[in-house]
Amino acid sequence: MTDRKAEILAEYGPFPGIDKVHGVTYDGRHVWIAAGETIHAIDPDNGTPIRMIEAAADAGTAFNGSHIFQIAEDCIYKIDPESGHVLDSIPAPEGGNSGMAWAEGSLWVGQHRNRKIHQVDPQTGEVLRTIESDRFVTGVTWIDNELWHGTWEGDESDVRRINPQTGMVLDRLTMPSGIGVSGLESDGVARFFCGGGSSGKVRVVGRPVRP
Repeated sequence: MTDRKAEILAEYGPFPGIDKVHGVTYDGRHVWIAAGETIHAIDPDNGTPIRMIEAAADAGTAFNGSHIFQIAEDCIYKIDPESGHVLDSIPAPEGGNSGMAWAEGSLWVGQHRNRKIHQVDPQTGEVLRTIESDRFVTGVTWIDNELWHGTWEGDESDVRRINPQTGMVLDRLTMPSGIGVSGLESDGVARFFCGGGSSGKVRVVGRPVRP
């Protein structure tokens, strides 16, 4: 396993009207932030707020290329990002959901205190399989067939790449003390977007380049 300090490239926010960042996703143009009763789009290069839609949003957020999927209490809502309309909903896995990502035609839902990541059928909400973690899971993302998740316990937080079959930690990027990750997404290339919880911020973290 490689273990190194996270390289924070930029810090955006806090933003007007956002007290806490619950989830983060990226649609190829904008970073979307789940903020409780609203979801906000910001510019990924400078953090400038772009627009906002009203939707319950108290945990993870994901984008599948067309729609936003948003956890709110015990449901996962499918939302049209243009109109903000809820198009469908499925049950969320039971037990403290936190982060969420889209990959391989599935939703991947991280669970905070259960320390698990569930692969979820986006049509029915059925849990297809489960990966165990040894830390609170606070964000999930896939990039180049790599599964990464954020952790946050006490004042310690990291972003880690795990084996998607066994859960073994392969890479770990340790965040500075007191800075946590609440929501994780990648830009598909070299950046992670990390929610900053009650700081109301989003931090941009460099993805390690491996030979």
